[in-house]
Amino acid sequence: MKSLIVRLLAHERGLFAGAAVVAAACAALGVPFEFVLFGLTLTGVALFHHHTLQVALIGLAAIVLYKLAFTGFKARPGMGGLALHMLHEWVILTNLFGLLLGFALLSNYFEESQVPAVLPRYLPDDWKGGFVLLWMIFVLSSFLDNIAAALIGGVVARRVFRGKVHIGYLAAIVAASNAGGSGSVVGDTTTTMMWINGVDPLDVLEAFVAAGAAMLILGVPASQQQQRYSPITKDAAAGVRVDWSRVAIVAVILIAAIAVNVIVNVKFSDFSDRFPFIGAAVWVAIFIAALWRRPAWSLLPGAFKGSVFLLSLIVCASLMPVEKLPAASWQTALGLGFVSAVFDNIPLTALALKQGGYDWGYLAYAVGFGGSMIWFGSSAGVALSNMYPQAKSVGLWLKHGWHVALAYVIGFFVLYAVLGWHPNAPHKAKPAAALQTLGAAVYSA
Repeated sequence: MKSLIVRLLAHERGLFAGAAVVAAACAALGVPFEFVLFGLTLTGVALFHHHTLQVALIGLAAIVLYKLAFTGFKARPGMGGLALHMLHEWVILTNLFGLLLGFALLSNYFEESQVPAVLPRYLPDDWKGGFVLLWMIFVLSSFLDNIAAALIGGVVARRVFRGKVHIGYLAAIVAASNAGGSGSVVGDTTTTMMWINGVDPLDVLEAFVAAGAAMLILGVPASQQQQRYSPITKDAAAGVRVDWSRVAIVAVILIAAIAVNVIVNVKFSDFSDRFPFIGAAVWVAIFIAALWRRPAWSLLPGAFKGSVFLLSLIVCASLMPVEKLPAASWQTALGLGFVSAVFDNIPLTALALKQGGYDWGYLAYAVGFGGSMIWFGSSAGVALSNMYPQAKSVGLWLKHGWHVALAYVIGFFVLYAVLGWHPNAPHKAKPAAALQTLGAAVYSA
């Protein structure tokens, strides 16, 4: 076993050395060196997936040191420029940090409510049972974090398929969780980033057009793969009762986040960049809910490490000279989906937000669903592959999950055919009155 681990590590080091050669060639061709360092960081995250936090922090340190020594920051060179940059970013980072930690507890509340345990009772007996389960995951992910939705789907699948889950169906579970989160600002870290950054949730909502089409394309072949591999059995545990108190707590936490964001952006937009109101609202709701049902505080250390990892990549992305990126277009958005399959979608979203000029529904779909094409392309895929280690094979994922890539492309062009490409105006410049619509009042702001 030890020799196998050594060989695997040597293989990963060889791949990283190859990536370093490619990076050197890119630098020689004039690609800004910040992007080279960022690309190496993301490659390291993909290859050394057991040490992602360390890789992200090393990459962030390298980028900061390079900018301190050579290029400086947008505001000014030196430590003063770094301080001003972080002063500009701290509200977004703190909001996201609060939401990531809070949603870890929220997801546990939902799982402990026993709702996932009773879901098998409502599944059909043949391949359509797997198809319905994928749509359940899609719906769950629209209001839970996509990682939580994927893990809940994995737990239910293990139960109803007697522990034998096909790799193609695992890819479909990840795709369903990413699809459901792509059109909801509380369903995926990337869309939550957009929301915190000032993007109107109605601009993100259109991603459901593409996501719904993609689900129809991938759901049938994936469910039939699973039915042939291990037929479904509806054996929900007898005597399981839903804890509606925990379900109510989930609703209260989500409503608190949405309501505070509406109020701040509509009534107090001048103060929205001065304090992390959304993250604070979530935690106030959690502390109040703790008087009713105790949260799983033991989850916070793990969630803390994961949050620091994601925030490190976001800070890296914020330091990139985005004025040198290709102009935002539907072709660029389509390409970002394929890039998201091999690089984490969090920093890609941060880069796109900084650059601006996208139709945000396309971007939400591309970076969210696109990451499903390879197991390490999204956090949901990484989390589910930890539950099912056999999925940690790029070759098998691509071979058996072929329907995910096909669905991504078809879904993208369905969205293009139905709604066209309409680049959004810079969201930071939108007047508050633009948010005062019925849909925004109900959904977010």
